[in-house]
Amino acid sequence: SQGIALEEMGLSPPHPQPNFPLDGKAAVVEWDKRKIWRKFAENYYLFLGTPSRMWLDHVFATVFDLKKRLSPETADLYFDTINDALKTDAFRPRALFERFNIELISTTDGSVDPLEAHQKLHADGWGKKVIPCFRPDDAIDPDHENFRMTVAELGRQTNEGVATFDSYLRALRARRAYYKKMGATATDHGPPSAFTTILAKADIEKLFAKALSTGLTAVEAEYYRGHMLVEMARMSLDDGLVMQIHPGSYRNHNAKLFTMFGRDKGADIPRAVDYTSALRPLLNELGNEVSFRLIIFTLDETSYARELAPLAGHYPALKVGPAWWFHDSPEGMRRYREQITETAGFYNTVGFNDDTRAFLSIPARHDVCRRMDSGILAKWVCEHRMTEEEALNVARDLTYNLVKQNYNL
Repeated sequence: SQGIALEEMGLSPPHPQPNFPLDGKAAVVEWDKRKIWRKFAENYYLFLGTPSRMWLDHVFATVFDLKKRLSPETADLYFDTINDALKTDAFRPRALFERFNIELISTTDGSVDPLEAHQKLHADGWGKKVIPCFRPDDAIDPDHENFRMTVAELGRQTNEGVATFDSYLRALRARRAYYKKMGATATDHGPPSAFTTILAKADIEKLFAKALSTGLTAVEAEYYRGHMLVEMARMSLDDGLVMQIHPGSYRNHNAKLFTMFGRDKGADIPRAVDYTSALRPLLNELGNEVSFRLIIFTLDETSYARELAPLAGHYPALKVGPAWWFHDSPEGMRRYREQITETAGFYNTVGFNDDTRAFLSIPARHDVCRRMDSGILAKWVCEHRMTEEEALNVARDLTYNLVKQNYNL
């Protein structure tokens, strides 16, 4: 957002487009890691006020014992301290796992991932500490750039062939069973909207065939995704995997950035989502099933009190996930508790889980949430809205018990 090209930070575009560089001129990729770090330090002030700054400061101070603030003057001190530490056995992932007192981590894996790393973890006795999570967007979203290739691989891996919609569903069930065998307790879905629908068998079969041949229109793709979310919910009822949905992100909003660097480069933007109408077909079929669990995450804060809290406060199957992504922040967490609790209470939420890609930030992110929740609980104790004993019990549940309960851990 400040005009510094990704190439200046060491990222080489796998699909360079010389006809339209982002700033009108071709950027030179910087390979010198120390120079990249110095540029980061020079611009570190830009992160003031953001949760990223809070997490990073926490990591620098508590994990690396760096007492001085990161600045251009301390950039080399930071670089050398961190670089030296990461070479030691104390900073190997499993050592940090123990140091951070982590009981379990779940990775997010695509629908046809062979899970070779998890096989090795099982062999090492770590299979119950690091588990996979089934993320089938690439196999059930016809707009995904790898949809056809993934469906074909799905058929090869499961020996189903996926020539028909029924064989396609069998292949998905087989992959879910494999994930469950490898320790998975949940699935994860990131559709652009929360739209669900139940199509006649002949209609979904036609859409499936068209998706694999000529492709679907935008409307057809939305109906296909909506039906497949219901199919995934039905499978969750059968196999017990918790279903997570997190709609509301306009992914890869920056077309040039996506063309040059691919997905997941920071150009995902929140947008408004309807839940009340969109989820009704799914909830009418499965919302009253106590053995089915649907956890909803959102990027649309305006839906907290208006839709998600009332839905979670009614349907036994539905729980609200914690403040997520753009709202995984001090103020976002406060807004979440203030808007959700009066209607849904604490026990229709699932505690806190983070989705960091930075291993060292795990303690920081959980620490922030615990502080924000404790602040709200303390305020309500002072206002005589709960007793101190009740607040302590809720704090423990939000931190630990609800997560284990809702994810079947």
